[in-house]
Amino acid sequence: MSQAAVKKGNIHVRPNAGGFGAEITGADLRRPLDAATVADIRRAWLDHQVVFFPDQPLSLDELECFTLAFGAWGRTDFIKPVDGHPNVLELRREPDERSSNFGAGWHSDYSFQEAPPAATLLLSKIVPPVGGRTLFADGYRAYDALPEQTKKRIAGLRGIHSAVLPYSKEGFYANEGKARSMTIVPSDDARKTRTHPVVRIHPETGRKALFVNQVYTIGIDGLPKEEGDALLRELCAHSVSDEFLYRHPWQPDMLLMWDNRCVQHFAEGGYDGHRRLMYRTTIAGDAPH
Repeated sequence: MSQAAVKKGNIHVRPNAGGFGAEITGADLRRPLDAATVADIRRAWLDHQVVFFPDQPLSLDELECFTLAFGAWGRTDFIKPVDGHPNVLELRREPDERSSNFGAGWHSDYSFQEAPPAATLLLSKIVPPVGGRTLFADGYRAYDALPEQTKKRIAGLRGIHSAVLPYSKEGFYANEGKARSMTIVPSDDARKTRTHPVVRIHPETGRKALFVNQVYTIGIDGLPKEEGDALLRELCAHSVSDEFLYRHPWQPDMLLMWDNRCVQHFAEGGYDGHRRLMYRTTIAGDAPH
């Protein structure tokens, strides 16, 4: 159950129970926002990690304008953007589509990049009457709940991140062809790897978050494969334990914004036979530390 809405500067913020996730009302995102309102929204986003704005029937131009109020564009890899909107992705699934729903695996967006996006924004246009929730996992709480012995064990370790599992030419999106409405562009570039800290320090809040995920983290640097894989499985399973989750139900014309630096997400299915249409943008981030 949500808490009562509280006026925070120019907006009203209604946190979820426990504070992970919050509804924001009181701002018309179709119009350019003044600096004070942007600052109020940013503070709520940093405090609650996932924020959502109901009843915001934005055009793509308006979505772009709102996104840029919070930072530069994040880089989009391996997916064809909307024509005329190179920084917007259309996430569409048709009623007769039989491919897996896009994003059906726990991940932090593009964690395989050198500087993964700080934020992802998702605007709903057509919402199916069943299924289709987005699940979020709180990386702060996941780290805080680790036994002290585990915290000491993983201090200084670096995870190996790569897009090889979904986006390589042998990846799980590679052979779907016309079975998917979205245009995935598999590439050998998906085999590239880079390392990021297993425990990431958030550059704005200073808090520690567990920064591994099932889709893009493929190993632990410096550990023997068997030991590293076992540790990675343990951390990934822990990070998405039920007590760290928020399950978000969608409504049409809802904008949602989350912090990839401390949050993982998972796109739930369960809406075969129904159309679903959303638009996504990302905000540039920095190299994890």
